[in-house]
Amino acid sequence: MFWLAITIVAFVMFSYLVLRGENLSYLDQPVPRHSAQAPSEAMQSVLASLSEFAQGSHGRGRQRVRAIRAFMDKLGAERSYKSEFLPLSNPELRGEWVLAPNCDSGRRVLYLHGGAFIAGSPLSHRPITDRLARLTGAAVFALDYRLMPEHKRIEGIEDCRRAYRWILENGPEGRESAQTLVVAGDSAGGNLTLSLLAWVRDQGLRQADAGIALSPATDAVLDAPSLRSNIASDAMLGPAFGALTKVPSMFLLWYTWATSRMLPADPRISPLRGSLADLPPILVQASDSEMLLDDARRYAAKAQAAESPVVLQTWPNMCHVWQMFTPELAEAEEAYANIAEFLDSVSSNDGIEQAA
Repeated sequence: MFWLAITIVAFVMFSYLVLRGENLSYLDQPVPRHSAQAPSEAMQSVLASLSEFAQGSHGRGRQRVRAIRAFMDKLGAERSYKSEFLPLSNPELRGEWVLAPNCDSGRRVLYLHGGAFIAGSPLSHRPITDRLARLTGAAVFALDYRLMPEHKRIEGIEDCRRAYRWILENGPEGRESAQTLVVAGDSAGGNLTLSLLAWVRDQGLRQADAGIALSPATDAVLDAPSLRSNIASDAMLGPAFGALTKVPSMFLLWYTWATSRMLPADPRISPLRGSLADLPPILVQASDSEMLLDDARRYAAKAQAAESPVVLQTWPNMCHVWQMFTPELAEAEEAYANIAEFLDSVSSNDGIEQAA
């Protein structure tokens, strides 16, 4: 009994002191009340498509992963675009350039797609990359980073770092130094974006002129209040991942460690838990109805306390990464207008411009 008690105490202490790390509940705010107002006709159409996603995301193992990937790619494939898509594949990088008419190849956006680190692709996220290309007039490079479970989590992170170094000196027409560079991403890609910007700072590389994180996951510890309080109101993440939040937090920490092969509190996968000082201007957008709301709010609060120029914008009653549904959602177009305004606000220092 004595050794069993010692083992249990050691297990608990390791879980909370090493796997979880610092208790960040001091950053939390009250969870917003959700409006009872009926969604718009456009939003109802989006919710119907997300219901299809929820139904298709059941199953186990690789079958479930394949279903999620197929659904996400379908979102991107069934639309028409104004931009040109040029694939890039070399021994070091895969992805595609997204080029709007009359784009300036010296101005660039590195885009990191979402998909819970197991799904998503440049194809699935063309609604966002096409819109960003037209919004900024920049050459957008959508990285096709390595996904779990075929690859380790760190390999996807390494792909992002390699892509950052590469895009500083290479454009769609070959070797050419970037005049301006924005790093952007959504959900899991928002996580990679924020992790990458901190790594760039630590490496002493030329920092991006700005960062954009749409509904980012910022903490692999998974203890933010909205992860549980917003399960029912999150039409995308709730059905797909809500069951995970019912697992006791201590066991969830071990699950995260096992699947990512990295400590949950490691800043490489939990950018919230690293230093947030000396970052470039960053815009974070999130919905008050999504499970990752507090990931965004915690990150912004901690970064602002560290005097980094991070701006948080929230929308009521939107689904996770609603910016994907453009132009049908008026709120998506509003979000892009805010992105343009944000980039314009830093242009006086960084030379970033917007196209019409």
